[in-house]
Amino acid sequence: MSAAGEVGMLRVIGTGFGRTGTDSMREALNRLGAGPCHHMAEVLNDPEQKRLWRALACGAAPDWPRLFSGFGSCVDWPSAAYWREIIAAYPEARVLLTWRSAESWWASFERTILDVIRSSEDPDSLGVALIAEQVFGGRPDDRAHAIATYEAHVAEVMATVPPGRLLVHRIGDGWAPLCAHLGVAVPSEPYPHRNRTTEFHSRFGNRPGS
Repeated sequence: MSAAGEVGMLRVIGTGFGRTGTDSMREALNRLGAGPCHHMAEVLNDPEQKRLWRALACGAAPDWPRLFSGFGSCVDWPSAAYWREIIAAYPEARVLLTWRSAESWWASFERTILDVIRSSEDPDSLGVALIAEQVFGGRPDDRAHAIATYEAHVAEVMATVPPGRLLVHRIGDGWAPLCAHLGVAVPSEPYPHRNRTTEFHSRFGNRPGS
């Protein structure tokens, strides 16, 4: 698979919540030629990306080619919050659902993204306005509610996306199922493992809110 040739023409769409191996998947897609891959890190690093996604979270009409300008794939939030609209806008794109058990997801989410949300003083940040308020209904720190939201999201993606278009990629699955889904050769290098808890805090813990 080669990089996207058209501006904002996504060829792979990730639907999984943050802390389901999305940063490792971002690196994997980049290595497989399906990038550049959009991820929350790109929003944090680009003021224009931050402005556009904040406007969308506040109700602006989506302009997907502009939001994904220069990207060939997307994973993680903020795009995962709009997965239904995005997979409809790019009907030829392959779809991924990065997955881990709900309990292990919560344990990771609580130590990372939830920490950032709790410490944020910016109500317009995507962590607060989109993830906390819209995805989790204002209750991201309610364990039972957050886990139920995660499980409902997984079930909805699996019920909505046809099996031939969707790959459920579990943490630890590695290259083989991903490469088969995308129709590319398996690289000789190890599958990437990125953004563990300590790395997350070194990268995002003291950054201004997105």
